[in-house]
Amino acid sequence: MNILETAKKIINEGPICDHCMGRQFARLSTGLTNVERGSAVKLSLVMQGDALFKESGDESLLETMAKSSRYARKTLKIEGEDDKCWVCQAIFDDLQTWADRAVASIGEIEYSTFLVGTKVSGLIGENEEILWSECGITQAEQFKTEMNREVGKLIAARTGKEVEFVRPDVVVTLDLAEETASIHVRSLYIQGRYRKLVRGIPQTRWPCRKCGGRGCEQCDNTGKQYPESVDELIGKEVAKATGATDTKFHGAGREDIDALMLGTGRPFVVEALNPEIRSIDVWELEKRINDFASGKVEVGELKLVEKDVIETLKSSKADKVYNLKVTFKEPVSTDMLTDAINSLIGVQVHQRTPQRVSHRRADLVRKRYVHDMQLKEKTDDYAIIEVHCDGGLYVKELTSGDDGRTVPSLTGLLGVQATVTELNVIKVDI
Repeated sequence: MNILETAKKIINEGPICDHCMGRQFARLSTGLTNVERGSAVKLSLVMQGDALFKESGDESLLETMAKSSRYARKTLKIEGEDDKCWVCQAIFDDLQTWADRAVASIGEIEYSTFLVGTKVSGLIGENEEILWSECGITQAEQFKTEMNREVGKLIAARTGKEVEFVRPDVVVTLDLAEETASIHVRSLYIQGRYRKLVRGIPQTRWPCRKCGGRGCEQCDNTGKQYPESVDELIGKEVAKATGATDTKFHGAGREDIDALMLGTGRPFVVEALNPEIRSIDVWELEKRINDFASGKVEVGELKLVEKDVIETLKSSKADKVYNLKVTFKEPVSTDMLTDAINSLIGVQVHQRTPQRVSHRRADLVRKRYVHDMQLKEKTDDYAIIEVHCDGGLYVKELTSGDDGRTVPSLTGLLGVQATVTELNVIKVDI
């Protein structure tokens, strides 16, 4: 590649600034800015043209010299009109304004790291492609890469914050066509365990079945099927503490609305969306949540984590331990019940999607194991049974048989219909 020959072609396309000239050769050297490269290339063109003119007297060389010197006026101290760069439309002359817009868009949000992104206008993008095609350029850096870097330098110098490419707290997007700057704030993730102490509260928000969340007479215009949820009881205080616009709840599995979550609790991550505050006291937050949700939900072991914890949480095949209160349609002796329970231990259970959830789950046959099962209490009216099983096993249907959709089942082994009247989750083993 002949750098000066390529540079002559670039010059002949029209007036070009040092930024855009230097960017066409960005991959050929290190330790230089594009401005330094561009200025050096133009100066070399002038010097080469001057030398050849003095040797040959060829006046055609004066045209390239004049173009190069005029567009490098600041470097060469040559008087004359400094034409607007046709590639970037002189945007690099206005970097400070873009930095001002970026800082203003961030406002008072708490952050330690940031990253700049640029949405290039159609004209600048087209100009760059024309230049590459007409001049055979192969060692260039993209316009937006330089724009991101140069504005990022100005923001860092002004705010004292650091550029971060992997997990920035704030991403600033510069829209060149609209002349605006907007931001995306990285979510804050808080992990913990919750215990649900009352029945009738779902884990996550349920939109009203009738209106789909729009609000109607049936849901008292709340848009919700249930007045509150574990999600909301925890998320409300998280949103307050972080200044978030909203929260999202990620649980390690879920329990039925009529089940309690006891023992050590169920692991969860709550995601604070667009947080204004990142340096929160998790111990204070834990206290505030437990005060607000007193008697309904308790949380513990809160800590700040990264997003990838959610995937680990969701993909973990956690074993579960349940405590079931079971009633029977006909009297069942302790010996009969004990024999049936023992017959289920270590067995692979085949479960077709239960009828009660078939409207929202795929119709599949799932295979899960019962690891242990113990009779804890037996009266004339009910039995208390503890079940340790694979995550994803429907223990209500393990008991009832679900009209033959779960095999084997307690009902099938007893020959008497058994029904879970109360269910408590004792342990989620992750």
